[in-house]
Amino acid sequence: MDLSELERDNTGRCRLGSPVPAVCCKEPCALGVDEAGRGPVLGPMVYAICYCPLSRLADLEALKVADSKTLSENERQRLFAEMEKDGDYVGWALDVLSPNLISTSMLGRVKYNLNSLSHDTASGLIQFALDQGVNVTQVFVDTVGMPETYQARLQKHFPGMEVTVKAKADSLYPVVSAASICAKVARDQAVKNWQFVENLEDLDSDYGSGYPNDPKTKAWLRKHVEPVFGFPQFVRFSWSTAQAILEKEAEGVIWEDSAAEEAQEQPRKITSYFNQGLQTSSRLPHPYFQECGLEAATSL
Repeated sequence: MDLSELERDNTGRCRLGSPVPAVCCKEPCALGVDEAGRGPVLGPMVYAICYCPLSRLADLEALKVADSKTLSENERQRLFAEMEKDGDYVGWALDVLSPNLISTSMLGRVKYNLNSLSHDTASGLIQFALDQGVNVTQVFVDTVGMPETYQARLQKHFPGMEVTVKAKADSLYPVVSAASICAKVARDQAVKNWQFVENLEDLDSDYGSGYPNDPKTKAWLRKHVEPVFGFPQFVRFSWSTAQAILEKEAEGVIWEDSAAEEAQEQPRKITSYFNQGLQTSSRLPHPYFQECGLEAATSL
């Protein structure tokens, strides 16, 4: 699997896919959606789709694809290689979401939670397959959140398809199992070959499973926390495990206006900021306004 685009820039997202088999543009196809790396505090989350003609689903099942979590790394690699060999009827695509993108989405001024990010990424990959000319008629998705709500949302977005969303879909539908394997193989490779943009001394590559409750992962986070800048971009800052370590190990930040704001006994009403006329304030404006030569407007 060629993840060179991600290795060149792992701060955003990276989409890649196999060539589309000609038969998938002609015959009705089933498409499965699954992800790998939703829970870890380290590394990217990878969404994957896999598709094949309805007439070849038995062939895909004959490969003995299964939920990637039940397979060893060697078994996943072998099965992915088998799917690549069967590229005349099996296609796949990936969307790799970096830890940095996940963190900035979840911690931004306008919150974009992980469920919404997951739903939109899955929808984007289905649309990507359609744009590539794949004749998708059935979609099977491993659920995130309530399956009924998620299914209704996808069905509304893709009214011409039969959409099925279920928990544990990766163990129920071979086409979802295949997507699960693609996602896990890609995440394992991305984590193994991660290019740290930070100049880290004594980088320890043994960070355990990457899950928040893993003692090895927690030890790695404590070792590589930087008092001012926090963690490397390999870490999802938005996870509570990372935030707890930052609060304990990193330097606190006191904003310039914090002391003045804390001194006020009662918060001011929003209307008090308007219609003040020529009223003067004992509080000096922020240096930014002085540097730019800006003054409060008393009339329009």
